Amino acid sequence: MTVLQKKSDNPIAHLTPADIEALGVELDAIRQSVIDSRGAEDAAYIRKVIDAQRKLELGSRAVLLASLFPPAWFLGTAGLAVAKIIENMEIGHNVMHGQWDWMRDPKIHSTTWEWDHASPAEQWKHSHNELHHTYTNVVGKDNDLGYGIMRVDEDQRWVPLYLAQPLWNFINACFFEYGIAAYDLELGKNLASKKRRADPGFRARAKQTLKKIRQQMTKDYVVHPLLSGPSAVTTLAANATANLVRNLWTHSVIMCGHFPEGVQTFERRSIDGESRGEWYLRQMLGSANISGGKAMHFMTGNLSHQVEHHLFPDLPSNRYAEIAVQVRALFEKYGLTYTTGSLPRQVLSAWKKVFRLSLPNGFGATAQADHGVPSTRSLPGEPEPAPTGESAAKTHRDHLNEVYV
Repeated sequence: MTVLQKKSDNPIAHLTPADIEALGVELDAIRQSVIDSRGAEDAAYIRKVIDAQRKLELGSRAVLLASLFPPAWFLGTAGLAVAKIIENMEIGHNVMHGQWDWMRDPKIHSTTWEWDHASPAEQWKHSHNELHHTYTNVVGKDNDLGYGIMRVDEDQRWVPLYLAQPLWNFINACFFEYGIAAYDLELGKNLASKKRRADPGFRARAKQTLKKIRQQMTKDYVVHPLLSGPSAVTTLAANATANLVRNLWTHSVIMCGHFPEGVQTFERRSIDGESRGEWYLRQMLGSANISGGKAMHFMTGNLSHQVEHHLFPDLPSNRYAEIAVQVRALFEKYGLTYTTGSLPRQVLSAWKKVFRLSLPNGFGATAQADHGVPSTRSLPGEPEPAPTGESAAKTHRDHLNEVYV
């Protein structure tokens, strides 16, 4: 049986195991209703988005052939940045999740899609779909939580190096696609020893990533600028700017999904025995949404509905808005907090947490008292007698904050 972390104010202490399984049944029903109703309208949506994105990118690159003229540079750069964001967020991310595999279209399928990004699709699908969505917010297991370079919980041992984590996080934001490629490769771990560096599997993946990076750079920083003739330098600068904007935007959206105050983190422990209802509950507690209108949701790839995405990662993204109404009603029904806020609020909250956790515990206000952030400390080392009956149910509720996935 999986458990969450101990904390003085347990957000699910009022739930019984029966409640949690009933919650799972209701979420399964929501999922099935979407599966039963998806069809031509959904297929038309994604095809329309892909067509519009490609036309926007092509048109923006055409405008940038005259980027020597400032109006053309600004128009082309803005269009290219938006096109790259749409391709990565609403198209690439979601297609590679298998959200559109039901269409049986080989051109819009998780097994064939390659995106405009430094990380090869196959490696991203492993680190994101198989690891992140399995070990959501499990400290030490989920690389999307702090990207493997930051302290993300008070019970992680503090070392002076963490004082620089706001700087590391900013640098990572600016070069985000390369940061993702690096941790998709598990670069830090695989470069740590001679044996790992020499591993044929790692070397093959590294070669694949370098090839993809070379292709991306050749397209943006060689071919397109050369086609621009006299505007070569300004076109190169436009591509660099568009990539920077895309990186900063995607980094912000992803941070808002798992790092603002109020989002739970979980201890690194075995998850053998986690039930369907418990898995759903962990996704609900370990994710946060961004409020906004249709344009906001679209430009985030509908990851503004991060809670719904983590509950149903393979359902079509254009359906998350309608699902969100039903999911929020379940949060209220079961007495859970639906963490959401505007983009500025969530970004500020996430960055505030980055700075707070860069400092030793006790430096300023106590985080857990002020922010309700759960602890990830281990259970006592000495084994205790296994509880039974009502005692077992109470133990489960008391600990349902410790380890997930």
